[in-house]
Amino acid sequence: MTATHVYQSIARATHEHGVDTMFGLMGDANLFMVDAFVRERNGRFIPAAHEGSAVLMALAYAHVSGKVGVATITHGPALTNAMTALTEAARGHVAMVILVGDTPVDNPRHLQSIDQREVVKASGAGFEQLRSPATTGKDVARAFYRAQVERRPIVLNMPADFMWQEVTHDMQVLDVFTAPGGVAEGDTLDNAIGMIASARRPLILAGAGANHARDQLIALADRLEAPLATTLKAKGLFNDHPYNIDIFGTLSTPAAYDLIAQSDCIICFGTALHDFTTDRGKLMKDKRIVQIDVEPEAIGGGLHPDAALVADAGLTAETILWWLNEAEIAASGFTRELDVPALTAHPVGSQKNTEGFVNYVHALGRLEEALPKDRVLVSDGGRFMTEVWCRISAPNPQSFVATVNFGAIGLGLQEAIGAGLGAPERPVVMFSGDGGFMMGGINEFNTAVRLGLDLIVIIANDSAYGAEHIQFIDRKMDPSLTEFNWPSFAEVARSLGGEGVEVSSKYELESAIEAMTARKGPFLMELKLDPNDVPRMRI
Repeated sequence: MTATHVYQSIARATHEHGVDTMFGLMGDANLFMVDAFVRERNGRFIPAAHEGSAVLMALAYAHVSGKVGVATITHGPALTNAMTALTEAARGHVAMVILVGDTPVDNPRHLQSIDQREVVKASGAGFEQLRSPATTGKDVARAFYRAQVERRPIVLNMPADFMWQEVTHDMQVLDVFTAPGGVAEGDTLDNAIGMIASARRPLILAGAGANHARDQLIALADRLEAPLATTLKAKGLFNDHPYNIDIFGTLSTPAAYDLIAQSDCIICFGTALHDFTTDRGKLMKDKRIVQIDVEPEAIGGGLHPDAALVADAGLTAETILWWLNEAEIAASGFTRELDVPALTAHPVGSQKNTEGFVNYVHALGRLEEALPKDRVLVSDGGRFMTEVWCRISAPNPQSFVATVNFGAIGLGLQEAIGAGLGAPERPVVMFSGDGGFMMGGINEFNTAVRLGLDLIVIIANDSAYGAEHIQFIDRKMDPSLTEFNWPSFAEVARSLGGEGVEVSSKYELESAIEAMTARKGPFLMELKLDPNDVPRMRI
């Protein structure tokens, strides 16, 4: 134990938790802590242009790297600027620690004073107070412990007037219980196995809560001769399996949707079964539903299953498999006649090319062929993304970052930067709409340039807020309020130090792909799209 200042103790305690990368924006209450993290602990600080961006970068870094994401911002408006990002992270169940400054305790009339506890609580994140200088080590340790156990961002609230007070640094790292939850047992398990054993057309559905259980779920599916499907957030989990029908729900192909409708038992691992997955319950009618999740609150939110097991996905799959073998239950035979290529082929639709525009579906098909195969795929929110989710593949769920937890747009580029730092040896591909890029991407593109990231940004630009545009069109109303005369995003990318190419025809698309292949840093491809000829959202 050594004498030090509180700001140094926070930096040291953060480093002692294995943190070598911190995202943030400096202000009055955190600047000295950041300086100590970099100069005294040899940490890496990634400065963002906006407080919300710092939180989003840490979110994607955590998702891709598997580490606890760490960000820091200052007080008052800095915290309110990060509310959307905090909510996105909380709803995504991402383990993060956000070191947030607070105004001095002895100055309640400070201009930037706000009840930060209540603000944080509204986002769904957890709140941990730095109680006194003497408890600094314990409070930092508690924040990291809670982030991992509760699987959500924890805000550590740090009063500015504590920072220069002297303390004795006391190293505190709390052990986190990391065993994979419980094993299913009892009458409910017996009932679930009975439903599965009697099913003639069973199907296994995996969500993000089952990403760790891939091998066990495949073993169970093979034993049952059941097709495999995933939710959006588990996209890529069953890549290359012969009976993988890809995304389950409103994003399914028409053929896969029909197959799901024919099934008589859905065995759901690690998914909360929200409305988009179940198509508002339509896909679950007249079926036995078995739901397995280690989180009790995930069960029964959208619909109540016939058997609910609060247990680990992998251990439960192994248990079910053991009992099926013990009872010598025959395989269902459901997969024997499946034509999986036909089940997973999304309809192409119209291939017309309006003068001055590129066909979006054609462009996505070419990009799927041409983009780096070892990519990390990041998608912003908005009208264009459902086609990206269906037509652009990801190597595995950890390599897929979808900013969908809060239904926001404008979060994609920030998370792409965090993903690039979480997987520095791999290229990151980020898709965004024009409105989303103007809202949140344009102010961080230069951050990617400064960091020298291998980042490919694809902008679907229909010069409008497309989801709203189509609603006016559907009601035969004037959509002009949704339309914008944006600047050239390709030119903006070049002015910010990157590379940019504009695409308004299939011939320019081929030239852009060649330029993308020869890129030397952050690269932006702007697809000019006809706002009246873009596929509709599938959710």
